[in-house]
Amino acid sequence: MSAEFPYVRPRRLRQSPAMRRLVAETRLHPAELILPLFVREGVSEPVPVTSMPGVVQHTRDTLRKAVVEAAEAGLGGVMLFGVPAKQDAVGSEGTNPDGILQQAIRDVVAEVGDALVVMSDLCLDEYTDHGHCGVLAADGSVDNDATLERYAEMARVQADAGVHLVGPSGMMDGQIAVIRRALDEAGHQDVGILAYTAKYASAFYGPFREAVGSSLKGDRKTYQQDPANARESLRELQQDVAEGADLVMVKPAMAYLDVLRQVADASPVPVAAYQVSGEYAMVEAAAANGWIDRERMIMETLTSIRRAGAEQILTYWAAEAAALLK
Repeated sequence: MSAEFPYVRPRRLRQSPAMRRLVAETRLHPAELILPLFVREGVSEPVPVTSMPGVVQHTRDTLRKAVVEAAEAGLGGVMLFGVPAKQDAVGSEGTNPDGILQQAIRDVVAEVGDALVVMSDLCLDEYTDHGHCGVLAADGSVDNDATLERYAEMARVQADAGVHLVGPSGMMDGQIAVIRRALDEAGHQDVGILAYTAKYASAFYGPFREAVGSSLKGDRKTYQQDPANARESLRELQQDVAEGADLVMVKPAMAYLDVLRQVADASPVPVAAYQVSGEYAMVEAAAANGWIDRERMIMETLTSIRRAGAEQILTYWAAEAAALLK
C-alpha cells in the first residue's frame, strides 16, 4: 500500500494478551462481585435447585462454609435469602426474630465479621402463602401502605441480627423512606440500604421462584416495572436517593443494559446490577448442550454489565468468576 495513504490500524492494540490487557477499558475485580445465597429451614443437607445447576438451598452449616469460601475468594459481599418451613398471608416468618433469615444473618456475621458485606433480602414473597411481595387487600391487590409497615418490622429484625445492608426488593412506593426511618428510630443508623430501584416484571426470574419456594400465582405487573419503559427508572432513582438509599440496583441486568447505563450516568450513589436466575440458567443450559464456551460466556456477560455502568454485580457465578479472574 502507498505510504501516502496509511491505514489507521486499531488492530495494533489487539496483537497479544498483554497488549489487550494494557488497553482494556473495563476491568472486573472480585471485590465488585456479590454472591446470592439461599438458606432453607429444616433441611440436613443442601437441596439442589434443579433449574439452576450448581446452586443449592443451603443448610445453616453449609451456608457458613460458603461464606468463608466467598471471603477467601475476595468477593465484595453476599446477599442472603431465607426459605422458611411455613408461609402465611402476611409473611410472619419474615419478621420473626428467630426466623431462618435472621438466624442466617447471625451465623454469617459471626463467621466472617467484616470480611464480607453481609446483605439480606428485605421482601415478603418468600414468606407469604400467596407469593406476592406484600400484604394483600380484600380485592386481592397488594396493599402498598400496609406492606410498608411489614417492611419496617423486617428491617428492624434484620438489623438486630447484625446485617450490614438491607435490600428492599418489593418495589413498593415509599419503601426506602419507611425503612430508613425504622432503622434510624431503632438505633441502626449505620445499617445501609441497597435499593432495588429499577426492578422489572421480568420473565427472567423463573428459576428463582424454585430457589425460594415461591407460591406465586399470577404476576407482579402492578408493582414491578413494565419492561417497555426506561424513563420511569430515573424517576425511581430520584425518589430512592431522596429517601435515603445508599446504593441502587437495576434488575435484571443483561436485558436492561440500556437502563443500567442511564441509571449509572444519573446516580450520585453506587449502582449495582443483578444477573438473575434466568440469565444464569440460560447460559448453563446452553453450555450443558455444548453450544457455547461456558467460561468465556460467564466472563463476557459480567464484563458487559460492568461496561454498562454497574459498580457491583450480584451473580451466582461470583465465586467462580473470582477464581477465573485470578
